[in-house]
Amino acid sequence: MADHMRFGMFIPQGWRFDLVGIDESQHWNVMSSLARRADDGGLWESVWVYDHFHTTPVPSEEATHEAWSLMAGLGAVTDRVRIGQMCSCMSYRNPMYLAKVAATVDHISGGRLEMGIGAGWYEHEWRAYGYGFPSAGERLARLDEGVQIFEQAWRTGSATLHGKHYDVDGALCFPLPVQPGGIPLWIAGGGEKVTLRIAAQHARYTNFDGTLEGFTRKSEILAEHCAVQGTDFDQIVRSANYNVTIGRTEADVAAKLDELAARLAPHLGADDLERQLAGFRDLPAFGTPEQIVEKLLALREAGMTYGIFYFPDAAYTTESIELFEHEVMPALAGVRSWED
Repeated sequence: MADHMRFGMFIPQGWRFDLVGIDESQHWNVMSSLARRADDGGLWESVWVYDHFHTTPVPSEEATHEAWSLMAGLGAVTDRVRIGQMCSCMSYRNPMYLAKVAATVDHISGGRLEMGIGAGWYEHEWRAYGYGFPSAGERLARLDEGVQIFEQAWRTGSATLHGKHYDVDGALCFPLPVQPGGIPLWIAGGGEKVTLRIAAQHARYTNFDGTLEGFTRKSEILAEHCAVQGTDFDQIVRSANYNVTIGRTEADVAAKLDELAARLAPHLGADDLERQLAGFRDLPAFGTPEQIVEKLLALREAGMTYGIFYFPDAAYTTESIELFEHEVMPALAGVRSWED
């Protein structure tokens, strides 16, 4: 069991109604300022965005900024933090094209790019952009073929794969990524038969269910796939994403959730709103600092050594981030206090 946890932070980009009320001309200033704050502080290892084109769980005209454009921008305005997407949808871009984009972003950032990749799930978005919505099996097969293309392109500068879904023939990727051997792959998703098999074959990092029960089960399945594939389970970093609602008292926590509900309510029906709030209230990063630390320590014991944290109020105030930095991170990072 690792004696410390690593920390990433999501940058608000609009798709979760987390830039509502801020003039669109100021969105980049908000996003880049938060990234630079994380870059300067030394506590955060990485900053992340999501790969979505529309708001969710319902589409709207609220701004949603595109992930790979943000990757290039964030790589240019930061110096230390690593930058990633959780996660890119393989089918949204031809995988050889995406390999080339990623290699360029790796150069812009000085070798700080992480590649989060998954099969995709948001049906409205798929259909709206003309991608159709193939079966889960086909989406996963595309993920498998695309990852193979990435690895060839980044390792050798050339990719050839005549697959069922993708066909590339001597496609070139020069310059190679700055990072020797290519950009670290995060295989996102907990599908037990296919996604975790792909992760066992190719991933340096996984990202799946962040509840203690779910994380434990997915870890066990991943270990089984590693045994079959002959890969080293212990060399794969297992991560999870966490929606944060934090306050010094339980009353403060409730007030924070009420603020989120008030911002989401004009855009969502009652059922969708309740599901969104449950995604905060029912998960481990909800509560006072002491409560959150207790839950995350149990997850760290189970092998969750890299958490990526989403603060729904980040675009409006850094109060929640600051409380998390002062009261939660030290207890999980293996230091005694903020002053240490």
